[in-house]
Amino acid sequence: MLEHQRQSRVGRTATAPLKRGGVPGVGRRTTSPTMLRVIPDFRLAAVRFPLFHHFRSRRGGCGGAPRARDPAAAMNFSEVFKLSNLLCKFSPDGKYLLRITVWSLCTKSVSYIKYPKACQQGITFTRDGRYLALAERRDCRDHVSIFVCSDWQLLRHFETDTQDLAGIEWAPNGCVLAAWDTCLEYKILLYSLDGRLLSTYCAYEWSLGIKSVAWSPSSQFLAVGSYDGKVRVLNHVTWKLLAELGHPAAVSSPSTVVYREAEKSPPLALGRLAFPPPRAPAGPRATTESKYEIATVPASLRTLKPTADRANPRMGIGALAFSLDNYFLATRSDSIPSAVWIWDVRKLRLFVVLEQLSAVRSFRWDPRQPRLAICTGGSQVYLWSPAGCVSVQVPGEGDFQVLSLCWHPSGDSLALLSKDHFCLCFLEAEEGVGTALGQQDDHT
Repeated sequence: MLEHQRQSRVGRTATAPLKRGGVPGVGRRTTSPTMLRVIPDFRLAAVRFPLFHHFRSRRGGCGGAPRARDPAAAMNFSEVFKLSNLLCKFSPDGKYLLRITVWSLCTKSVSYIKYPKACQQGITFTRDGRYLALAERRDCRDHVSIFVCSDWQLLRHFETDTQDLAGIEWAPNGCVLAAWDTCLEYKILLYSLDGRLLSTYCAYEWSLGIKSVAWSPSSQFLAVGSYDGKVRVLNHVTWKLLAELGHPAAVSSPSTVVYREAEKSPPLALGRLAFPPPRAPAGPRATTESKYEIATVPASLRTLKPTADRANPRMGIGALAFSLDNYFLATRSDSIPSAVWIWDVRKLRLFVVLEQLSAVRSFRWDPRQPRLAICTGGSQVYLWSPAGCVSVQVPGEGDFQVLSLCWHPSGDSLALLSKDHFCLCFLEAEEGVGTALGQQDDHT
């Protein structure tokens, strides 16, 4: 039994409540946020509620979504956001906010984009911010339009060989666009910038297909997660299968390290025992601290049996992401929701498994180094690096249940989202030297 601690901790935080107001023609409704988007320079954050969008600046100012002039327009506006989480997206330079129309946050100008398709991932920018690809649906056929972001002029428009286009994603170098079909058919297509079809890949037929897709930062690998619980890695030269990574319920390889989260037992003070013992606070593991222990291999992981008679069964690879240095690939199987699998891309083998006490909500790689941040809906943030892993309690008053997170581009700060608050915190060295992200919001 061994507990690993990293030489970093979460320092001071700035927490702000999310005020939930009404949209004209829709009325007021208290709902929980479902999306957090932060522009690259971290000066503005957008939080999505089921019926409207909410903007907050780093200084604490906030405002609702651009208001429509009549109730009917407002209702259409809110319905669009209910169709897709990704119809609202910041451009890479942080100057434009996309949601069918392009709103300039600098000049307040508006440009319209016609025929957008409300799919899983229908909008994607190239990393340099020069081009935007948009999934469209015209005359019962799928299309992709490529726009120049400087003036929003149409550069290319082409039809895709899909039955029901589910998503698109640019390679980081901006040369290849990946498009994948509905989950009812396993098909991923690779297009060039001018709309030429470079390759088509299909792993199997007559079963649920693609669930998640991720490019490596070098654009050399394309990872495709599917409903059969496997990740298939394609190479950028021939677009053929390079490796097939399975997610069994038991880890048997002696070269794989399995970390298990365990609750910390509070130290006993025999002279201060209270009778009757005090009640535990409400909420799931609200104030319980935890640590990591190394499990003995072979190790069995907790599995979740999917319900076959319901839509969107909890099975398959629900999330995957490459580290910035291309050395590691993190994945999560929805049938084993409490585990994060970390693969060594250089050797194409399983490197580490992190098994949490609760289901993993989100994980993100540090944009500066191979460090992974994980949240499970509790009051802890979990950090992993090749040196080890640690469970960190989020500082602050009350119970802050982390539902989602994202990194600052510098890699020294994190934005955390809970049910009705978001928190800005930073990581400081063991010596206590750190860089503050910002000051406490002072709005009401």
